[in-house]
Amino acid sequence: MTVGSGGSAPAAGDVVRRVEGGVAWLTLNRPDAGNALTAGMRDQLTAWLEEASGDLAVRAVVLTGAGDRGFCTGADLRGRPPATPRPEGAPERAVGDASRLIRTGWQRLVAAVQDCEKPVIAAVNATAAGGGLHLALACDLVVAAEEARFIEVFVRRGIAPDAGGAYLLTRLIGPQRAKELFFFGDEVSAADAARLGLVNRVVPRAELLDAAGAWAARLASGPTVALGAIKHLTNRALESDRSTAFWEEAAAQELVTGTADCAEGLAAFAERRPPVFGGW
Repeated sequence: MTVGSGGSAPAAGDVVRRVEGGVAWLTLNRPDAGNALTAGMRDQLTAWLEEASGDLAVRAVVLTGAGDRGFCTGADLRGRPPATPRPEGAPERAVGDASRLIRTGWQRLVAAVQDCEKPVIAAVNATAAGGGLHLALACDLVVAAEEARFIEVFVRRGIAPDAGGAYLLTRLIGPQRAKELFFFGDEVSAADAARLGLVNRVVPRAELLDAAGAWAARLASGPTVALGAIKHLTNRALESDRSTAFWEEAAAQELVTGTADCAEGLAAFAERRPPVFGGW
C-alpha cells in the first residue's frame, strides 16, 4: 500500500481503493468515527490522488465515506503521529510546528484533489465537517445524500478555518456568505447547500452511489486530457488576469489538439457517429 511522505500507513481497511470501469473509488472506512481522518489515511488519499494523474487506467475518481454518520468529520485528533525527537531544552511546541503540520497534511490533501488531472466527484453520504467539508468542496463535482449536513465547525473550537477552507468557500459562494458560515458554524442541510452552490445534486441516500457512479462513468468515457485541461482552466479562472488566462487557454488547446482523443472526436464528427475516446 503506497503512503505519502510524512505519515504512517493507515490501519488496514481504514481507507479503501478499487478501480472499476476507469473509475477509482476511494472510500473512507471508519464509519464509527464519522470517517475522521488519521494522518495515515490522509497521506494515503493524497498518494492515490497524485498517482491517479498518471494512471491511464483511471479516468475519473469518486471519493465517499462508509456508513451513515459521516462523509468525513475532519481530522482524528486522537490519532496524531508521535512527535519528532527534540534537542534538550527545546520547547514541546516550537514556532512553525503548527503551520508546517497544516501545510504538509490537510493542505497537501486538498491540493492533491484540485491538482489531480482526472475529474474528482465527492459522494457525500452524511456529515461533512471541518476539514471533511473542505475535502468535499475541493472536488470538481459534489453529489450529496438528502441526509448530508455541512458544517464549518472551526469557530466552535475557537480556531481559524484550515484545509484551504477560506480559499475554497469564498470562491464558491462569495465573501459575505462564506463569513456567515465561518462566523456562526451553523449546520447547513443538503438542500440549502445546493441552493448556496456548494452541491451539484441532492439525491436519496439509497441512490447516492448510483448517481455519483453514473456521472463518473460518463467522465471516464470522455476525452480525459481535455477534461483535465478544462479542470485546470476553470480552477485558475478566478485567480488569473485576462492575459494570463488567455495564454493558458491557448497553451491548453495546443496540448489537447495533439491527443488521440481529439483526432477521434473530429473523425466522429465528420463521420456522424458517437466518439469512442481512449483517454489519451
